[in-house]
Amino acid sequence: MRIKITVLACFFSFISFAQEYSEYQKEHFVSGSDTLNYRILFPKDFSETEKYPVVLVLHGAGERGDDNESQLVHGGDLFLKDSVRTQFPAIVIFPHAPKDDYWAKVEVNRNIKPFEFDFKNKAESTPSLKLVMELMEEMKQKSFVDNDRLYVGGLSMGGMGTFEIIFKKPEMFAAAFAICGGANTEIAADYPENFNIWIFHGEQDDIVLPKYGKAMARAINHHGGNAKLSLYPEDNHNSWDSAFAEPYLLKWLFSHSQNQQK
Repeated sequence: MRIKITVLACFFSFISFAQEYSEYQKEHFVSGSDTLNYRILFPKDFSETEKYPVVLVLHGAGERGDDNESQLVHGGDLFLKDSVRTQFPAIVIFPHAPKDDYWAKVEVNRNIKPFEFDFKNKAESTPSLKLVMELMEEMKQKSFVDNDRLYVGGLSMGGMGTFEIIFKKPEMFAAAFAICGGANTEIAADYPENFNIWIFHGEQDDIVLPKYGKAMARAINHHGGNAKLSLYPEDNHNSWDSAFAEPYLLKWLFSHSQNQQK
């Protein structure tokens, strides 16, 4: 009986999750023989005659899969808030990486804690990041997309992917946020001048050490970028909870445009 109850609880929990995020449309981007699952949220009262900013959000390693659901666990509810949708009407995209892939090009040693990372951001992108970049290029062709206001952000593996995609697509994004991520600091030399990015990290992070976020902030600023760094003294790896609760995160993000950088 206890097993049946547990199974039913899991089933109803899944149904509740699916209903909560049902406003995010399920989509698939196909390129050649490859397919990228993603969810997309359009503004209320969306009109193709208007132009909207686009926010790309990259999930962490724990949310990888093929259900096109779990990528919404962290951050998905933020963009569903009525206050957010009213104040910041935008198109929000959550792509979903499969279990066997990664957003950033990095070798991860998970046999020790904290994990060791060998970032290879200058190498060829992973299949998933390639598809994301192609998807964003396609989005740029839409008449209702404001190409001066494309944003990217992510957490953990997604924070790493955020750092890399800015390097790979330096002219695409107006601003970014990276939570508990890291990268090869050498790529900051190729970031656009005055590029705005807000970096978050928990000081107690024992998965991705805070030194990685701090190093990227220093490198970006050294090369003429505008990196904000917020450190949470009590947070471990789940600093995304604090970051997504920042009252000025979205106001800061949407305040930037490509026109400011030109």
